[in-house]
This record gives sequence, C-alpha cells and structure tokens, in this order.
Amino acid sequence: MEERVYIFDTTLRDGEQSPGYTMNTQEKLRVAKQLEALGVDIIEAGFPQASEGDFQAVKLIAETIKECEVAALARANDEDIDRAWEAIKNAKKPRIHTFISTSDIHLKYQLRKTRDEVISIAVRSVKRAKKYTDIVEFSAMDATRSDWDFLVKIFEEAIDAGATVINIPDTVGYAVPDEFGKLVKYIKENVRNISNAIISVHCHNDLGLATANSIAAIRSGARQVECTINGIGERAGNASLEEIAMILKTRKDMFSVYTGINTEKIYPTSRLVTTITGVPVQPNKAIVGANAFAHESGIHQDGLLKAKFTYEIMTPESVGIPKSTLVLGKHSGRHAFRERIKELGFNLNERELNLAFKRFKALADLKKNVYDEDIEMIIMDEIYKVPEKYKLVYLNVTCGNTTVPTATVKLEIDGVVLQEVSTGVGPVDATYKVIKKLVKTQSRLVKYSVNSITKDMDAQGEVFVKLEEKGISAVGKGVDTDIIVASAKAYLNALNKLEFMKQKKG
Repeated sequence: MEERVYIFDTTLRDGEQSPGYTMNTQEKLRVAKQLEALGVDIIEAGFPQASEGDFQAVKLIAETIKECEVAALARANDEDIDRAWEAIKNAKKPRIHTFISTSDIHLKYQLRKTRDEVISIAVRSVKRAKKYTDIVEFSAMDATRSDWDFLVKIFEEAIDAGATVINIPDTVGYAVPDEFGKLVKYIKENVRNISNAIISVHCHNDLGLATANSIAAIRSGARQVECTINGIGERAGNASLEEIAMILKTRKDMFSVYTGINTEKIYPTSRLVTTITGVPVQPNKAIVGANAFAHESGIHQDGLLKAKFTYEIMTPESVGIPKSTLVLGKHSGRHAFRERIKELGFNLNERELNLAFKRFKALADLKKNVYDEDIEMIIMDEIYKVPEKYKLVYLNVTCGNTTVPTATVKLEIDGVVLQEVSTGVGPVDATYKVIKKLVKTQSRLVKYSVNSITKDMDAQGEVFVKLEEKGISAVGKGVDTDIIVASAKAYLNALNKLEFMKQKKG
C-alpha cells in the first residue's frame, strides 16, 4: 500500500532568508497562495521573532491560508515560541517548528552547552509549544554531524514531550545519500517511541546532493520532506520541491509513496518565485529550467518527433509547461527543420527545402540559435524572391532631450519618389509614422526587436519587425550601423513581403 510523503515547503523561510531572495509581505502572501494551489502540505511562513516584518507576514499568511498547515519557526526559547504562536494562532492548521543544535561542533563553539543541557532545553521548548498547538515539530540542527545515539536520545525525549514531527536536518549539506539513508534508518529503528511521530528531513545542497539525500531518506522511512521552489535557500540552496515531486511521480516503479502535489502547477509556481525575486533559474535546472524540455541535437529531435518518450521521461505538460521546444541550431537535422517550417505555415517541395536547409545550416554556424523570424527570412529571401515595391532613398531624423523627434523620409514607390515629414514619441516611432503615411498601409506592427551582430561601439545593428494585416503576417529584417536606418529597412522589408504575400494570396 502506498504511503504519503508530506511536502513541507520552506521557500518563505529558508528560501527567502538567502541573499537576493527577500520578499515583502504582499509578495510572500502571493507565493503562499500559489503554494496552497500547488498542493503542499505545510507552508513554513517565516521566522516571526526575526523582525516585525516577518511577524506580520507570517500572521497574514496564517489568517489567509486554509488548505495547508502554516508553520512558524522558533528557536528553543520561550520568547521565540510565544512570538511564533502569536503569529500563527489564527491559522486553521497551526504548527510550531522549534530547533536546537545537536552536533558537538555546535555545542562546543556556538551554544557552549553540554548534551544534557541541550536535551533539557529541547524538552522544555517542545512542552511550551505543545501548550499552544497539537502540531509541534522538533529539529536537531546539524544532525548529520551529530552523534547518532545522542540523536536517538534527544528525539525520544522530544517525542515524550509532545513532538509530532522530528526533523533530521543536513544543515550544512555534509551528508552523502548512502550515509544519510543509514542515519534515517537508524533513527527509525532505535528511537523507541518513533511510531508517535513523523520522520522529516531537511537537506541543503552544498555538495549538490540535497535532492539525492532526501530521496535516500524517503527510502529509509522519512515521510516528510522539507524543500523549496527552485531549490532556493541558504548558501547553495535546499532540496528542490519540483525535483522531489517529479522523481516520486516519474519513478513510481521504485517508490511505494506519493505526494499531494498538483504537478501541473509546478512551472507556474517556479515562474512566480522567479518573477517576484528577480533571480532567474539556470537554463539547465531540472524540471523548470529553460532547457529542461528543449532539444537541439538532430538525433534527439528526430526521435522526439517520432515518439516523445524516446527522449522525454516526463511530459512538459505534466509540470505545467505547454510543450517541448525544438531549438534550431547547428546540431539540428532536416526532420526538425521541416517540422518547424510546416508549423510556420510554409509548404516547400524537396528542392525548396534543400535550398532553405542549406541557408539555415550556414546561418546556424554564425548564430547560437536560429529563431522563427530567421527561418521566415530565409524562406522569403531564398524561395520567394520578393520584388522591392518600396525603396528607401533618404532618411533624416532629429531628436534629443529638448527636441520633438522628427523624421524626414524619401521613398521610391513603384518608381515614383515621394517625401513626407512626421513627429513621434521617439525617432523610430517618427520614422515609422512617415513610412506608414507614404505607403498608406493598414498593417499593424506586432513585434520589434533589436540585436547587435558585431561588437564594440560601431556595432552593426540587426532589427526585426513583424507586421500583420487581415490574417497575413510578414517578418522584415534590416541591418545598419545606424539603428534608425536599420529600423526603416526592416519595416520596408516587411512591407514588401506583406505586399507580395497579399498579391500571391489574391
């Protein structure tokens, strides 16, 4: 029979206290609501004694969240525990999480107390917390560098005092999976009253093993895992919630456990945390990184197009990502290129495909990634020779912080030279208004982007624009050392293609 692994999310406590991840009260509340929707079992909302701001945030979350337990962290002293309760007393499911160090290193150099003194403090603190709430968690900080028999003793005393969860933290990320699994098993087999409590683990990622250690602990009997969204947290971070949830879901053949996580909300939750903190996820991050479901290798792309399970062990949809991405670059093959062309709405014969693919490969050697706009440009330049109905003859722009941006443009339209002047909110806007007036186009500008394709101050500027008119779209490209000139060229290039495509369709 499958057993439940409870997900204790500490993004708002351990995650938020790490450098660069600070959130205000309303931001914390937004994350807490998303964690509730994600299906976590416990939200550790913060450390109320740390500051008035933290207290208020925990209090607001406790009063708002209804589906999850809301935990407040407290050191093993009366003031912290009382303050924690004051913050979460209005929660539907309140939990006090109290802790004290147990390793001889911490006892000697940080606490300067004996083992017996630490046990006494732990017992007193758990009993005080128990007066407030039935759900009390006790953590033995730096457990993985503690004497195992001392851990057995302090856990027994904590459970006798009323602890319903005992937590084994790898506080400094020191453990390796085999060792950590054996420690959890030792606790499970030797703590006489362990049946009265849930075994929890809290792993840090200093050696890159936080998730691996958490999984080893689950194998050995842990039934609560403390983790964070995107693996954020002190120093190198914590065990990653998304990794743990998807390991247990993807490898159900290896584990007789389950979580209550709604995995389709993983990616939106990851994006929310990234948006609020402003700290991006590394592209190769498992599950939620930009490259997690992106494929560039031609062999991989070919296999994926034939059967997704050839190179994907889980679907992107299962974590809330709309679909896999075939990244087109120098490693991509003809099969992926053909599929992307079809997606863009082009139907090429073999000769045209070969011509376009040759140009694509040449471009891919120059650029890291080849985008849809690049492919559209290749096809329009290589396959469909677009006549230049509109040609730029002259462009002059005046602008500055005390000058209204004004553009003078001279175009040749079907052999006739016309000139106009217009103002705008900026030099590009002024230029585009003149061109639009001269050409009398009804098209709508839907995309404008600028890239530098050479280095230094005299860089060549590459501008892409995308125009739409009556269901037809066209991408234009312009290159020049003057970005305004490049913008004009791109706009005219798109207008020429749009005119060509309209005539072809008609």
